[in-house]
Amino acid sequence: MRNVLIALALLPVSATLPLAAHAEIVQHSQAETQALDLAKKAISLRSVAGAGNKTKDVAQLFKATLMDGGFLEKDITITPLDDTVYMTATWPGTDTALKPLVILGHMDVVEAKPSDWTRDPFTPVVENGYLFGRGATDMKLDDALVIASVLELKRQGYKPRRSIILAFSGDEETAMKTGEALAEKLQNAELVLNVDGTGGVLNEDSNKPDYFMWGGAEKTYADYTLTVTNPGGHSSEPRPENAIYHMASALIKLKNYHFKPELNDITRAYFQQAGALKKGTVGQAMQSFAKNPADQAAIKVLSANYTTVGLIGTTCVATMINGGHALNALPQKVTANINCRIFPGHSKEEIGAELQHVIADPDVKLEIQEAGSVATPASPMRKDFSEAVVKAIHSVYPNLPVIPAMFAGATDNMWFRAHNVPSYTGSPIIMKTSDLFMHGLNERTPLSAIAPSINYFLSLIPDLSH
Repeated sequence: MRNVLIALALLPVSATLPLAAHAEIVQHSQAETQALDLAKKAISLRSVAGAGNKTKDVAQLFKATLMDGGFLEKDITITPLDDTVYMTATWPGTDTALKPLVILGHMDVVEAKPSDWTRDPFTPVVENGYLFGRGATDMKLDDALVIASVLELKRQGYKPRRSIILAFSGDEETAMKTGEALAEKLQNAELVLNVDGTGGVLNEDSNKPDYFMWGGAEKTYADYTLTVTNPGGHSSEPRPENAIYHMASALIKLKNYHFKPELNDITRAYFQQAGALKKGTVGQAMQSFAKNPADQAAIKVLSANYTTVGLIGTTCVATMINGGHALNALPQKVTANINCRIFPGHSKEEIGAELQHVIADPDVKLEIQEAGSVATPASPMRKDFSEAVVKAIHSVYPNLPVIPAMFAGATDNMWFRAHNVPSYTGSPIIMKTSDLFMHGLNERTPLSAIAPSINYFLSLIPDLSH
């Protein structure tokens, strides 16, 4: 998952709902064992962009596992692209007139330096009820759970009406070219289920789930390069024109600027209902903002909270700066990167123009970096999908609130949405917030998530493919 998931809309639930309890979990020992074993083998393969990238080996591992489970070699393709690969595996349906269901994931992971970790990130470790390793959460365990669940369905004799295509990209964490290629290849899909990330939150005290989330939209990811050039000169002869000070002035203007807060129907519903469930100042501010998006007191509270600031509109922040060419010379060139997460309904060009207006300096040049992202609308709130997710979750956690959500951007779903394919995220893994270390040190996922996840997929996949 290249970015953070943030809640967007809440299905009607009572503020007095008790914490959800486990239903009777049906044990599927072979699938559970296979999922853990496959995840451990995948974690041991350092599928990181650059020298020594082993994403191809992960694809070969998945291919061998699927063939052992009954997939035909002719139905599996592994396609090289740059230093990585992408993969598809098709389980043919009985009705060739139906468009396929695509189940999407990625095989690559974020870089991890062993010297920074308590355990080697590419040596999977099972300890104290957790699976540790890079990819334990994002997202090799999810990949393994899907594969194990599909093979369990095969063992049970399930025959899908619509074809099921397992699709795994190989550079979701970096260039995202393989996701774009997969979407181009599979643009005739009926629906995409992306199992990236985590799907819900466990209560820190009770260890029972508070809510479950599935994603139906993404903010647009965008980078803008600011450039200031200057003749420079000798550092012993300072001049009024200094590219570093010039850039600093522009960045301070951006720091002090806030995009207009805004609502749409989905975010309004979220703030109304989630605010009623959340205690304290933040919950009150959420409800106030839903009533009046110009409420300055509410905006101040929500802007100061990292879990809500991305929900109230577009955000932009300086992330990198580079300048100067010698310790004893005035700088001739300074560049800075501004990273934006754009609220749906606005284009990269529109936001770029707004940034340029805020800087109000023709000597600060702004350039949009186009690679790696595309603006797309939210996927439709399909009743068949949402009801299937609720059914699957409630088979494990009865009465658990189910919340549609929006990514801050971006996942491979955006490429499919660009082809008008309804695309959703729906990982079954539910974890404590304190256990979330994806992209960080000592990434881990509780083993207790495996059995419920298998049950979830064994319900959801047939409902979406029959």
